[in-house]
Amino acid sequence: MKTKLITLILIDDHPVVRAGYRYFLESTKKIMVLAEAGDGETGCVLYQECQPDMAIIDINMPGIGGLETIYRIKSKNPTANILALSMHSSEIMVKRVLDMGATGYLTKQCSPEQLLEAVHRISQGEPYIDAKLASNMLSDSVQGSGDKHPLHILSQREFQIFTLLAEGSSVLQIAEIISISPKTVGVHHASIMRKLGLQNTVQLVRLAIDCGLIRV
Repeated sequence: MKTKLITLILIDDHPVVRAGYRYFLESTKKIMVLAEAGDGETGCVLYQECQPDMAIIDINMPGIGGLETIYRIKSKNPTANILALSMHSSEIMVKRVLDMGATGYLTKQCSPEQLLEAVHRISQGEPYIDAKLASNMLSDSVQGSGDKHPLHILSQREFQIFTLLAEGSSVLQIAEIISISPKTVGVHHASIMRKLGLQNTVQLVRLAIDCGLIRV
């Protein structure tokens, strides 16, 4: 009996990265890449058209970004299986991505074997997190230090806006990205600054760097 192929779509803004993933995954003869997208907006459209077993999404894309892409896909497809890939190993980012609805999380430093295992498990709806990241998160949970992270005080939407601000997006750009009014973005911005005790954007960016959310 012929084994059913795992179907997926790749959403990453780097063509070379997508090509590498496609070549490796399809070389197993067990996985079929139905489509590729270089941005989140296109990825959301392709997901609806293809209805794959899973999607692999780069968190650090320009445009609407990975978090909003996950949010939009999960809003229309609550059972969607999503593997988030990121250059960030920050535990707060891992937690927020999973809270947004991703089924699994790997850093882009993962081995090919890890990626393959993640695809097989996540395509079946099983969660998968890089072992080292999972161990760190469990340790923080046991020690009770996880919720002491300064960014845990932010709501999911506030965290999303925080990361966009730290990456240099303007209020108008953020409003367009997450489909809310500039006024609402401004309200969230003020709330973020108040909750975190920040006085200006420089302090916000410095905090994001300290938390491992952006690199310099």
